Amino acid sequence: MVRISVIVITYNEEKHLARCLASVSGIADEILVVDSHSTDATATIAVSYGARVVQHVFEGYARQKNYGTSLAANDWILSLDADEEVTPALRESILRVKQAPAHHVYKMPRMTSYCSKWIKHAGWYPDHQTRLYDRTKGAWQDKKVHEYWKAHNEADRTGLLAGDLLHYSFDSISQHLRKIERYTELAAQDAVERGKTASVLKVIFSPFWHFVSEYFVKLGFLDGFHGFVICRLSAYAAFAKYSKIRMYSKQRREK
Repeated sequence: MVRISVIVITYNEEKHLARCLASVSGIADEILVVDSHSTDATATIAVSYGARVVQHVFEGYARQKNYGTSLAANDWILSLDADEEVTPALRESILRVKQAPAHHVYKMPRMTSYCSKWIKHAGWYPDHQTRLYDRTKGAWQDKKVHEYWKAHNEADRTGLLAGDLLHYSFDSISQHLRKIERYTELAAQDAVERGKTASVLKVIFSPFWHFVSEYFVKLGFLDGFHGFVICRLSAYAAFAKYSKIRMYSKQRREK
């Protein structure tokens, strides 16, 4: 049987952390919380669930996760966000892996709550996430927007676990809009640094195709009004990202 260290990256997560840590009962042989000097009760809550809390200045998600991984007592890591929860079905899948791992890395389906509704379409589900892995077989790679786990040996196969990882993501449309602003800014900066630009046609038509794809092809309409809002904001995010890429690349050329 392998032993698993659960690692959670936090900053002011008192609202979500208890639910997250309670859900790994029976899975975790160690809980390690890497906190970026929270000013709320995050650290206190973590300690109450038996976690070891390490304070570390935030340097980006990939670096933070790799730092936590390096401190873990076990090679097998379950990496979670504080606003996520392991369901009973997923817990059983992880326990089977503990008995006899068939792979070095596993993905799991993630279901997201949007303004208190679980979203099952529009490309939001199943949102497969790499979260369970043998740390000796790979590492987190940094990107401005989304970090990702990469195996040292790209020929290694990835297992897929049954059961959902629940993601309590957006409580309001305003929160979603703030995230769109932050992520499109980072994505645009990353693209321009890599020498990318965006045509006028991309700016005009990409939002349209995003909406059509997610609302009709990926059945976002089945999630009702919430699905409509998600798809419309996804289209807006595409418009914002490509507009910023075009603007920033033009400004860079003119310097």
